Amino acid sequence: MYAVDVGPQYEGERIRKTEFQVEFGGPEVSHKGELVTVKGHDEVEHDKITVTGPDIKDFAEGVSSALFIKVEVAGEVLEKDLEAVLERRIHQYINYIEGVFHMAQRYDIWIRIHKNAFKKGLNSFEQVGRILIDLFTAELPVIEKMSIEFVTDPAKVQELLAEAMKVYKERDDKLKGLKDEDVDEFYACVLCQSFAPTHVCVVTPERISLCGAINWFDGRAAVKVDPEGAQFAVPKGNLIDPENISYDTINQVVTERSLGETTHVSLHSALTNPHTSCGCFEAIVFYIPEVDGFGVVSRDFVGVTVTGEPFSTLAGHASGGKQNEGYVGIGVQYLKSPKFLIGDGGYNRVAWMPTSLKESAAENIPQELMDKIATEKDVSNVDELTEFMQKAGRL
Repeated sequence: MYAVDVGPQYEGERIRKTEFQVEFGGPEVSHKGELVTVKGHDEVEHDKITVTGPDIKDFAEGVSSALFIKVEVAGEVLEKDLEAVLERRIHQYINYIEGVFHMAQRYDIWIRIHKNAFKKGLNSFEQVGRILIDLFTAELPVIEKMSIEFVTDPAKVQELLAEAMKVYKERDDKLKGLKDEDVDEFYACVLCQSFAPTHVCVVTPERISLCGAINWFDGRAAVKVDPEGAQFAVPKGNLIDPENISYDTINQVVTERSLGETTHVSLHSALTNPHTSCGCFEAIVFYIPEVDGFGVVSRDFVGVTVTGEPFSTLAGHASGGKQNEGYVGIGVQYLKSPKFLIGDGGYNRVAWMPTSLKESAAENIPQELMDKIATEKDVSNVDELTEFMQKAGRL
C-alpha cells in the first residue's frame, strides 16, 4: 500500500548527515513549522493532500529546504484545546514511517528522508500525507475529516509561519496567572520514549513540556480525548521538597514510567535531581562552574556558546532520558514562568543567553539584571564572561 513500511518499530530511527536524500527544516533553515487547526465540518475537505512548491523528488540530493505542514481537522467532539495535542502527534506518526526522521515541533521542525526510503519510492509528500491521514483517523476516531498541505515555497512558508506564531502565542498566554498550587494534578507525557526510553516529561501550569508543544491545558485536553494515550494525569501528591519543588506522587510515577532509572525529580532545579530530557527540547540550561551560574541556549542559536560548545554538544549532555546535574532541557516558554529555576536562584543565577532568547524573556527578567546577563555580543568565552560578571558586581 505504501512505498515503505509503517509502524511504531521505526520510532527512534536516526538518519545521519551522510544518509539523507533531502531534509526539511533543521538548523540550516530559518523558516519551518507545523500547525493543526480545528475547523467546522463543512470547512474541511477530507483526504485532500496538497503540495505547494517543489516536492521531495524535485530536490537535489543533500538539499535542506523550508517546509510548513498545515493540517486541518474536523469532528463533532473536537475542540480547539486539542490543536496542540494533535500537532504533537505529527512528530509521533512521521516517525512511524520507515526511513523518515522527525524532530522538535512548532516553528523548529526537522525532517530527514533516508536515501534508501527515497529509492524505495518515498519521493512525494502525497505519500507522507496519505500515511498521516490514515494514522490520525485510525488512532483518533474523534477526527472525522482531515486535510493536509505541505508547503516548500519559501515565501509561502514565511507567511504561514508568521500567522502560526500568533497562534502559538495565544495558546501560551492561556496559562498566565495559573500557578502550580492552584491545581490538584499535573500531566505527564511519554511520547518521546521512542528516543529516550527512560524519559518522563512532567507538565504543570508553570512548567511547559520540553518540546514547548504541550502545556497544562493541552495535557488536560489530551487525557479527555485519549485516556490511554501518551499524555496522562498525575495527582501531584505531597510537596516533599519546597525548595527545589518535588512531590511524592510525581516521584512515584516517574520511577515507574522510567523503569526505575529516575526516582526523584525536582521540577524547578537544574542542579538537584534535575528533570530528565528527551531530545526535542527547545532550549538547554547548562551550568558554568567558573561563574557559578547558568547559560541558556535555544536550538536555533547558530555557532558556539560561551563555553565553546554548540547546541548539539550540549544536547548530548542533557538528552537521552538521563539525569545529569547541571544540564536540563526546557521549553522556551518556561523562561517566562515565575518558577523558572526557582530552586537554583532563578534569573539571579543566569549569566549568559543569546540575544534573541534574552529579548524573548525580557518581560520576565528582573530589570536590575537585564544589563548584567551577557550575550554573544558581550563575550565570546568563559574568561570574558568572568570579567563581565565581575564588572557587573555579580562575582
